Amino acid sequence: MTLYAALKMSQDWETHTHEPEPAYLPQIFTGAQSVPIFGKLAMPENPRGTIIATYGITGDLDNQWFLKILGRKAYAQNYAVVLFDWRAHGKTAELSPALTSDGLYEGEDFVRIAAGAKALGCPPPYWFAGYSLGAQLALWGVKAAQTVADWGADLDLTAAELGGGAAICPSLESQRSLSYLDKSWVGRALDQAITRQLKILAARIAEWHPAAIDLAAVERVHNIWTFDEELVIGKLGFDSVPAYYQASSPLYQLASFQKPTLILYAADDPMFDPTLVPDLQSACAENPAIELVLTQQGGHVGYLSSAACQRQFKDADPWWAWNRVLEWINSR
Repeated sequence: MTLYAALKMSQDWETHTHEPEPAYLPQIFTGAQSVPIFGKLAMPENPRGTIIATYGITGDLDNQWFLKILGRKAYAQNYAVVLFDWRAHGKTAELSPALTSDGLYEGEDFVRIAAGAKALGCPPPYWFAGYSLGAQLALWGVKAAQTVADWGADLDLTAAELGGGAAICPSLESQRSLSYLDKSWVGRALDQAITRQLKILAARIAEWHPAAIDLAAVERVHNIWTFDEELVIGKLGFDSVPAYYQASSPLYQLASFQKPTLILYAADDPMFDPTLVPDLQSACAENPAIELVLTQQGGHVGYLSSAACQRQFKDADPWWAWNRVLEWINSR
């Protein structure tokens, strides 16, 4: 499922998508630490709310087709839509040398983007969404939304206007999953494929902001772990990668969630340690604010439905996960 989605459906996704592309307007939002965040906004007449979303560990708004599907479907269901390049990605990386923090600052970025969208006329409630690492960031956005009264005095925004969030195949605990990937050739191949893209990302940031990136450090990067070790943790004030992963992994934060949160997670996700599944189940079972939809199959951001499955769920297309996300938001 994972490979089919990445290799096949990425090439012809538009033939399976009925909704047209909205007329987006480019916007620059102000995130945490005054970091400029590039996004694009589309607003229908009389929208019923606003969905704010981003993508996974690599890519940009131009090539993240799975995110484009959400934008089309949400707009067609009368939501205002804000899609954005998160830190160190796409046009946001051109605007700022700020590197990723796996949610530690991106959670606040989500909330501040909601405030910026409100100023532009996008109405509440504001819903956060993402997939893979973007889903991890969206979960941190939900957590930040709960405490906006404590830190967001400069925002014309209240916690009540922030609805909650939906996460598809979120990265929940980085250290365990990266150790899991290292145990098989398939996992190591996935790690290497992502690492190549991360090094390209770092090189581009060095072109735009030469003083921000040590190219010798980029050369020393040979997997995701060393990318964080060489380029990320020092600037965030961590003395080790495990400490950084402990602090940024949302698994340990789920018990404190108070806003409605949907998590779609596949037990056969090849990117994540399968021993996380019972921990996820336990954390969600103890928190009524979280709705966990755990499937035995689905892969990593796959969730492609057959014609029979589409009939069963009364879906018009194979995008099972986004259909469930929008169905859940609508029910709220």
